[in-house]
Amino acid sequence: MKHIEGSSCVVSKIVVYAIGGNALAPPGGASGDEHAMILAQVMSDVVDLLEADWSVVLTHGNGPQVGKLMTMDADLIHTMDEWVAATQGMIGHTLSLQLNSILSHRHRPERTAVVLTRVLVDAHDEAFSLPTKPVGPVLSAEEVMARDWDIATTINGPRRVVASPMPMSVLDIDVIRTLVQQRAVVICGGGGGIPIITDEKQFKGVPSVIDKDRLSALLASELGAEALIISTGVEAVFTDFGSDEQKEHRTLSVSQAEKFLSEGHFPEGSMGPKISSMIEAVRHSPKMRSILCKPGDALSALREDAGTTLSHDD
Repeated sequence: MKHIEGSSCVVSKIVVYAIGGNALAPPGGASGDEHAMILAQVMSDVVDLLEADWSVVLTHGNGPQVGKLMTMDADLIHTMDEWVAATQGMIGHTLSLQLNSILSHRHRPERTAVVLTRVLVDAHDEAFSLPTKPVGPVLSAEEVMARDWDIATTINGPRRVVASPMPMSVLDIDVIRTLVQQRAVVICGGGGGIPIITDEKQFKGVPSVIDKDRLSALLASELGAEALIISTGVEAVFTDFGSDEQKEHRTLSVSQAEKFLSEGHFPEGSMGPKISSMIEAVRHSPKMRSILCKPGDALSALREDAGTTLSHDD
């Protein structure tokens, strides 16, 4: 436990827990029952962490949800940053209701707080010169011709693509920190946060997508968290995944992870951003534990009995 200067509250160790997308929307082929089971495992992780005297900050994705909302907005009434904000509220509300119910049933003192989270990005980030992140529905030929968008051909057809800039700072970090001091379970950073730039000293939303795991790593660093947990659909980090040479790694140093990353073991479209985010978190806060594990394994992973723990080079 540690005392926060200027506050009467005593705050336990902080963990930022990034909820994997498969906990919020069933992946291809998954049933509703499987989806519910994964979400229940996430909720179990949160309670386990609280009972082990951790303060928990939750982040989450929003890809399928924001895509559905954009599909309904045929007249483009709302901007993309507004839809990101809307999904933060929608998903936060759902997670909050479920978690508050469990905490009340377990006679836990904590309650949840959902924070609309804005994240500053650089308007001159090179990602804006080469948009690559697909968003929204597959477009018809007429829409492709009519829309003034960057469009790319995906496996399912033409889709709008936007930039994925690096997060620079969390604009709402002081609010999140204060809520953590009050022992709230904070749900924030949905969809990687709402991307914000400064334009002539004014804050302005910008159509782009921040990677959820990169934002989680930044948030953990800015909060001075002792641990970052990225929950995902695999039980640990593997090299040569899916081949006869497949190897599971329970522990990795930053230099080992960077070597495997450079050798192409972690594709950009799947594990690459997760490993990069874990590396960044440890680089900024060498004492932080950066962990990847399946939902339900969070407490075991913190004890190094499950998942993969990334640590600073000795």
